[in-house]
Order: sequence, then structure tokens, then C-alpha cells
Amino acid sequence: VQLQASGGGLVQAGGSLRLSCAASEGTFSGYVISWFRQAPGKEREFVASIRWNSRNTLYQDSMRGRFTISRDRVQNTIYLQMDSLKPEDTAAYYCAASSRVISSTRSVPSAYAYWGQGTQVTVSS
Repeated sequence: VQLQASGGGLVQAGGSLRLSCAASEGTFSGYVISWFRQAPGKEREFVASIRWNSRNTLYQDSMRGRFTISRDRVQNTIYLQMDSLKPEDTAAYYCAASSRVISSTRSVPSAYAYWGQGTQVTVSS
């Protein structure tokens, strides 16, 4: 499956953005799809995850309540709705997919075989 991420941009603190991750080839059926982010000089960080078939979700604790991950079956797309954005949310955001990730490794970047290109999110104070 090939992933196309989009939706990043510049927003003021307290604002919102919605990121999209579309499967340009293939389908997400049977996959776990996650969002990660990476700020300059920092390691890639888990944001949120969703199992396509069951819609089971998982969030990084610090983002639960502000970020919402969801899917659209018709569009074959995953969304990350980000509200109440903070300057520390500034990073390149990446979507990733795997058909083999298990529950204990959903937040681990190396568990994912497929990655989209990053989309930059910049939150100004």
C-alpha cells in the first residue's frame, strides 16, 4: 500500500488542523494505520493509531483529548483531527501502515513497513 499524507500548515496556538492519509494504491483493510511526528533534533514520536477493520484507537497520553484519529471507508483515508494546538506540536507528521503490527508494538516506528511522506505542522505562539 502507498500512503499520501497531506493537510499540514501554519496555525496559531489554540487552532486546529486536519491531516489526511490516503491509500493511493491498495486498501487499508486489515491494516493498522498510525501517525507519528518528528521535530528537528528529536526522535520520531507516536501520536495515534487506528485499526482499520475494528476502528480500535490508541493515543499518546499527552495528545488524548486534543487529537482524534478516524477513518473514512469510502475515501479509503485516515484523518487526524488536531485541536487546541500548541507550539510544541510543531513537527513533521508521518502516517504509517502495517498489516502485521501487534498491540504491544503499535507505538513503535520500526513495526511499520509502509510510510507516507511527511507533512509539516507549524504552530506559532
